[in-house]
Amino acid sequence: MSSLAAARADNFYYPPEWTPNQGSLNKFHGQHALRERARKIDQGILIIRFEMPFNIWCGGCNSMIAKGVRFNAEKKQVGNYYSTKIWNFTMKSACCKHEIVIQTDPKNTEYVIISGAARKTEEFDIEDAETFELPADEERGKLADPFYRLEHQEQDLKKKKEAEPVLVRLQKFSDARHSDDYALNKALRAQLRGQRKRVAEEEASSRKMGLSMRILPASKEDSAAAARVKFSSKFEKNKKDKRALINAASIFSEPSGSSVSSKRLVLESKRRKISAAAASNILTGGFKPSSWSNVAVASGRRKGISVTSRHS
Repeated sequence: MSSLAAARADNFYYPPEWTPNQGSLNKFHGQHALRERARKIDQGILIIRFEMPFNIWCGGCNSMIAKGVRFNAEKKQVGNYYSTKIWNFTMKSACCKHEIVIQTDPKNTEYVIISGAARKTEEFDIEDAETFELPADEERGKLADPFYRLEHQEQDLKKKKEAEPVLVRLQKFSDARHSDDYALNKALRAQLRGQRKRVAEEEASSRKMGLSMRILPASKEDSAAAARVKFSSKFEKNKKDKRALINAASIFSEPSGSSVSSKRLVLESKRRKISAAAASNILTGGFKPSSWSNVAVASGRRKGISVTSRHS
C-alpha cells in the first residue's frame, strides 16, 4: 500500500484494537461493505448506476433525455415473472429533479416507463435506413399455408431461373479468385515490397535535398499549377504601395506644419548662398557696385526697405 489512507480505503488496515473474534472489518466499524450505496438496504433498496435504455421525454420540463445517460437510481424488487425478478428503478432527472420510475418487463424483454417520463417514438424509413422490410404478420401466416405456397410456386421458380445465371457467375468468379491462397499471398507480398522500395527511394531523394519529410513524385497537374503561379516584382510592389498611399491621402489641399517648415528651410538655404557669394567677391577684390547694389536691393526687398542704387 502506498499510504495508510489507501490501506483504510481498501479495507486492508487492521487497527491495533481489532481482534479476530470481532469478525470482519466492516462489522468491526459497523458499516456495510457497499458503504453509501447500501444506506437503504434495510428497505430492500440498493443504489446503482442506471443507464437509460432508450430516448425519453422528461415529464417535468419536457426535455429529451438521450439513450445511454446514466443516473444514480434506487433499485428494488417489486415482483416476479415466474422465476425471474421484476426490478424497479427510481431516479431523478438532472434537468429539473423530476422523479422517473422505470421497470423491467421480463415477458417482453423490455423496459417499461411507470411514471415521470414518456418514451420517444422514433420511426425510420426503409430507404433511409438502407435495410429490408420484414414481412407483416399476415404475410408470414400466408407463407405457412401450403395452398398459398402452391399458388406462388411458379412465380418463385421463375425468379429463381432469372437469378440463377448471375449467382452461378458470381460463385465461379469468387472460387477462381480465392481458390489459390498461395498465389494471392505471393502477389500481395510482391506489391508491398515494391511499395516499400518506392517509399525508401523517395525518402532518400528528400534527404539529399535537405528535407526531413518525404516528397511525393511530381505529376503533370503539379507542374501546370506551378507554371500558373506568378510572383510580383519589386517594381510592381512599389507601384502598389504608391497607389495605396495616393488612395489613402485626402483630395483637399490643407497646409500642414511639415510643408511650412520645408519652405522655410529652402529660403534659409538661398539666403546663405547669397551671403556667401557677396563675401567671396569682397575678399577677392572683385567688388562691383552693380553686383553690390543688386545684392542690397535684393536684401532690402526681403526686409521691406526701398533702396536706390547710385552709379558714378
